[in-house]
Amino acid sequence: MSIRRSLAGPLAASLFVALLLIMAGPVSAQSLDLTVNDVGLSIGDSEEVTGVRLNFRDRRMRRVSGINATIWMPHNGRGGDVMGIALGLPATGADNIHGIGYGILGVGANESIKGIAFGGLGAGAGEDLSGIAFGGLGVGAGRDVIGITAGGLGAGAGRDLRGISMGGLGAGAGRDAVGVMMGGLGAGAGQDVKGIVLAGMGAGAGRDFVGIAVSGIGAGAGRDFTGVSLSGIATGAGGTLKGLHMAGIAVGASTVRGIMISGLAAGGQDVHAFSFAPAYFHIDEGVQRGLSISAFNRIKGDQEGVTIGIVNWARNLDGLQIGLLNFAGNKRSMKWMPIINWN
Repeated sequence: MSIRRSLAGPLAASLFVALLLIMAGPVSAQSLDLTVNDVGLSIGDSEEVTGVRLNFRDRRMRRVSGINATIWMPHNGRGGDVMGIALGLPATGADNIHGIGYGILGVGANESIKGIAFGGLGAGAGEDLSGIAFGGLGVGAGRDVIGITAGGLGAGAGRDLRGISMGGLGAGAGRDAVGVMMGGLGAGAGQDVKGIVLAGMGAGAGRDFVGIAVSGIGAGAGRDFTGVSLSGIATGAGGTLKGLHMAGIAVGASTVRGIMISGLAAGGQDVHAFSFAPAYFHIDEGVQRGLSISAFNRIKGDQEGVTIGIVNWARNLDGLQIGLLNFAGNKRSMKWMPIINWN
């Protein structure tokens, strides 16, 4: 027993040193494989293992089914597939990670991550990411993201985003976004958005927005905005604004259908809506239908609805004006009328 005990310490130390040399050795280094038919424990840069694989930095790894634990990211960005757990102490990566990816500093995949990914600084995939992912600074994918993502600074997708995405500064998609997006400064998509967007400063879509947008400063869409919006300063759309839209200063679009409520001004060209703007309502060479309540209603086009204000001015009146002073430019007589005017 004394001989065995005396040899145990040196043997263990020698084995430990050998393992370190294997794990951190040159490309030609061999791995120590305690496996049967590639099943078991492998230490070093082995190619295929089912079980547990420990390595300093992957160079030749093709596939691991089980646990792949590394010290650093793959050499020259080359990696294989991990089906199970990719563990980085402090960082790890692969071509594809299907299962769980965890890195104290970061975890990444050249192609795809499917499952759960957590990186102390960042987590991401060069192509697609689906599942749940969190990055201390950022999280995202070069193409599509499906699932739940959260980044301390930012979260996003180069192409499409579907699910829930949260970014301390911003969250976004290069093309379309469907689901819930939250960004400390801004959130949106380069093309279409369908869902709920919450942003500290700006929320919007490059083309169409369908859903709910809440923003501290502004909300808008390059084309059509359908749904509900609440913004601290302004809401607008390059095309049609439909639904309920409220802003602290201004609300407007070329075409409006629904309800506009503004703290200061509202307007558009083709407006068929209920509009409330304490200071100013304006139609630019278009048509007003519905009801507008404002201190000054100025219709530089056709008024076919009702305006209520202190001063109501219409180039062509085919409706009703109620206010202290009302003007209808198309009337032959009594163009200016107090209290009420109609045509």
